[in-house]
Amino acid sequence: MQRAKQVSSSKFLGAAQAGQKEIRKRMATLKRKLDAGQYNLKDQVVAINRVTKVVKGGKNMSFAALVVVGDPGAGVVGYGSGKAKEVPQAIRKGIEAAKKNLVRINLTETTIPHQVLGRYGSGHVLLKPAPEGTGVIAGGAVRAVMTSAGVQNVLTKSLGTANPHNVIKATFDALVQLRDRAEVAAIRGKQVQEL
Repeated sequence: MQRAKQVSSSKFLGAAQAGQKEIRKRMATLKRKLDAGQYNLKDQVVAINRVTKVVKGGKNMSFAALVVVGDPGAGVVGYGSGKAKEVPQAIRKGIEAAKKNLVRINLTETTIPHQVLGRYGSGHVLLKPAPEGTGVIAGGAVRAVMTSAGVQNVLTKSLGTANPHNVIKATFDALVQLRDRAEVAAIRGKQVQEL
């Protein structure tokens, strides 16, 4: 009898890291530093978390805020987190971080062009296009991203973790995978009419 080769866990770890690198590379190519000043950005606070650091003299309390900003008319959205002693300062820092992290989304009229699954850590987010009149079927963090991006009709399902940080990152991974017809035609070496 032949014995199956033992596969080391480092190979799986290497594949996972390669996947994360691919996501970062894709985000970098799509980002191209969008100027926040030229968009009518609206911010939305997704989560506020009270965090504590134990020090020699006692406990230092501070607040961490997770914020999504976007221009629904332009299909531009970004996320950021900020931490400060007071909630308003944490939100302000989050907004500033989000403005530096803007991405443009490929949309078809009021929905997304095709079904896509975004992954980040143990967070998986499934996005499906929906017909006119469906609305945004999403919960919490995913809804904030979809409404900020200007998607009006979409079906979503958050699989895995409920941690808003990982859910938002998985949603952004899904959004940057969206391709329009012209892009797909160019990859396949065809005209848009041939698709």
